[in-house]
Amino acid sequence: MRSTLALLSLLVAVALPTAAQASEDEQIWTTASATVKLGDHWRLSQEVVARFSDDRNGLYEVESNTLLGYKLSKKVTVWAGYTHDPQYSAGNFTVMEHRGRQQVTFDNIAKIGPVSVSARMRMEERWREGVDGTAWRLRPYVKLTMPFQEGSKTALILSHESFFDLNKTNFQRVQGEERMRNLIAITTPVAKNVTVEIGYLHQHGFRPAADDSNDNVASLSLGFNF
Repeated sequence: MRSTLALLSLLVAVALPTAAQASEDEQIWTTASATVKLGDHWRLSQEVVARFSDDRNGLYEVESNTLLGYKLSKKVTVWAGYTHDPQYSAGNFTVMEHRGRQQVTFDNIAKIGPVSVSARMRMEERWREGVDGTAWRLRPYVKLTMPFQEGSKTALILSHESFFDLNKTNFQRVQGEERMRNLIAITTPVAKNVTVEIGYLHQHGFRPAADDSNDNVASLSLGFNF
């Protein structure tokens, strides 16, 4: 257990960039998601994320993700779908973004002592109404899950996700790693088929022509599985 905790601490330290010369913002993200089993292989997932920011004076994004998945095996699922992403400033609508989304998820693909390792590779194509160009983005993700007790469904979660912009457009101006997200959270079931996750997420943005950005996010997620 001691070696596992040391490994988790090391991963957190490596994942978090320094905050020197970076702007700061305090945010709240709330997520509700549901996954429905359609058959032996098919799954339907719906997720809605609402994001609030101090710097943007309240609501700035409502991201709705609809995905259809096909399980290739017990641990591997391929997904494809659509993201509807209106954006706001101080609660007032500013721009509509549409995304195509494809991803492969790898559930519990490895164990490090009591820690389960899961991963995901996500590709997105982004379009904004009234703005020319298609923006391509790759988002690798890894998650570590450590139960507090053997056999317990209450667990500590650590995750890391990087955003790699594959081209430049009028609204996607960084080619290469544009941001990273690092999360530490606790997950626990609260009812049959219902799980809550509460934690802290740090989002670091890389901005070549300006100071980097740091978003300190209180994250609350509610998940339903049927």
